[in-house]
Amino acid sequence: MREVPALSGQAGVAASVEQVFADDGPLARAVPEFEPRPGQRAMADAVARAFADGRVLIAEAGTGTGKTLAYLVPAILSRQRVLVSTGTKNLQEQIFYKDLPLLEQALGVPFSATYMKGRGNYLCLHRFGEFAADPDLGSPADRVYLRMVEEWALETATGDRAELEDLPEDVGFWKSISATAEECLGTKCPEYDECFVTRMRRRAAESDLIVVNHHLLCADAAVRRGAYGEVIPDCACAVIDEAHQLEEVVTQYFGVSVSSFRVEDFVRDAERLLAGGTFVDDDGALGRAINGVEDRARVFFSTLAVARMEHQPLAQALASGGSDDRVRVRPGMLDPAVEPGGDLVQALEDVASAIAAIDEAPEDVAAIAARAIVMRDDLRFLLRMSDADYVFYVEWRGRGLFLRAAPIEVAGIVRETLLDRFSATVLTSATLSVDGSFDYVRGRLGVGAASEVRLPSEFDFRSQALLYLPPGMPSPKRPDFAEAAARQIIAILQRSRGRAFVLFTSYAMLRTVQPVVTSVLQYPVLVQGSAPRSALLRQFRTTPHAVLLATSSFWQGVDVVGEALSCVIIDRLPFASPADPVVSARLEAISERGGDGFADLQVPLAVLTLLQGIGRLIRHRQDRGVLAILDPRIRTMAYGRRFLASLPPAPVTGDITDIGRFFTDGAEPD
Repeated sequence: MREVPALSGQAGVAASVEQVFADDGPLARAVPEFEPRPGQRAMADAVARAFADGRVLIAEAGTGTGKTLAYLVPAILSRQRVLVSTGTKNLQEQIFYKDLPLLEQALGVPFSATYMKGRGNYLCLHRFGEFAADPDLGSPADRVYLRMVEEWALETATGDRAELEDLPEDVGFWKSISATAEECLGTKCPEYDECFVTRMRRRAAESDLIVVNHHLLCADAAVRRGAYGEVIPDCACAVIDEAHQLEEVVTQYFGVSVSSFRVEDFVRDAERLLAGGTFVDDDGALGRAINGVEDRARVFFSTLAVARMEHQPLAQALASGGSDDRVRVRPGMLDPAVEPGGDLVQALEDVASAIAAIDEAPEDVAAIAARAIVMRDDLRFLLRMSDADYVFYVEWRGRGLFLRAAPIEVAGIVRETLLDRFSATVLTSATLSVDGSFDYVRGRLGVGAASEVRLPSEFDFRSQALLYLPPGMPSPKRPDFAEAAARQIIAILQRSRGRAFVLFTSYAMLRTVQPVVTSVLQYPVLVQGSAPRSALLRQFRTTPHAVLLATSSFWQGVDVVGEALSCVIIDRLPFASPADPVVSARLEAISERGGDGFADLQVPLAVLTLLQGIGRLIRHRQDRGVLAILDPRIRTMAYGRRFLASLPPAPVTGDITDIGRFFTDGAEPD
């Protein structure tokens, strides 16, 4: 193996990168199926120069460009510590387990890498020891799974629960033994040196490349503002892949939330410490305070739920199309819950005061007091609802009830906590531009001065794909749209012989269409929600002529190569609901600035979402497939031109017989 020479300076690194991607370079020699790609070379050169110059690069790389290698090679050759963050676990695993070993073999340049997940994926040795000592461990099934964890804990080197393939995803006790930041004792923990998170952090601090996902990146950035809990070491440069997802993840992690789940976890952990006998609650003050939190939380969340149903503005929000699990609230709308909320605030203060009165309280107990104070402050913030930079809303998730606040704009947060943190940052995705411009993503993510590169897909959509826009479809707002959509879906799938994703913008539409399709179609039909996402994908890949009916979680990060996926059907243009609390607040903010929320936010966001859904179809040069969009607004409304202009350059037809011809003889429509 001939090593890539270690050249210094900007020109040297750029030359080394160019050599790697040469027709007879290290990649060509190491990868039998390697194909020179002009787009990949251009992106690699742009990334190398961004790292060398210390600037932000926005890089849109169409499908087939090979963007992961295009940024990994310059990252390795830069000889700086580089953070790589992905939007999906699949891409994170591909980079660490496939791409980096390939490059290690091909480049002949020594480097080290660490794969980091969120803290909740790792076993906390301290919490596990306390939990396992509890004589009341729940159901017999829990005890069986606990023995499995006990045996694994003695031999695992990482503490990553992914190693426990037979441990159910929803096993109840994992959150009681995982290394979450809220319960972490930090350097005061007796297991700190042996802690799996500590070990991971130390490995990362000695690594050249650190591979994370956006959830960990944003969670880490959020805790850096205050409490202990950060795990990602400082890095010189960063690559944010699948950057189109970043705004949503930042919104989630820089919000404030108090939920019935959070209070239940707090009470459970406090009661377990109280029962453990490691300290003496002489006068029972702490026990009474913990019971007070439980009692007052029950009243508060019950009142919150009733207020949601009884208050007229909330009822109107639901009637106008708002989701029944996320409803925006404004000052005054939750007045009935303010007094019970104040009582819960006081109960949390009582817990902290009771712990402060304990002589030499153990660190675990002191941590409970700290959690009480943080939750008290969060609840005060939420009840006041006085910060104009946040939107406040109530959310239902299963049996849980959440009172939340989310930042309306995240541009400043992204700039302060991410872009300004690195000397150079690469923002990349297959879908970043709208109307041929990066203005939308620049504004949403607070990107100032930056280099830009747009690289088209390496695939030949004119021969590999067909776009079907059925004529005569009713508006999605009409009650007969679902029936018409079901007829079209059946007709399309009969001609594609299954082998399709049918992607819906709502569960309601999926549930309406599902019985019609399954009663007529002769092919196997898989439905989101009937099994875990990973199991459904495995089943789809291995079941001939399968059809998957799914919603938003299958629009991104899903890779099915070959004939198994030969058709993608999209029911309607994926506009974000204006009744969603965060969307409605952002639309108002744009309007207040004199902008047009629909044109400036909803259309660009829908374009990028649609392109992600379309991106599931063609994943390889040999793939062929049909894309069908059932929403007639793409042709009848003026804004439809923005969608059509953003689509890959595939032939367009309104004649459904062309679908059969496309699959039988490869002919294109007249």
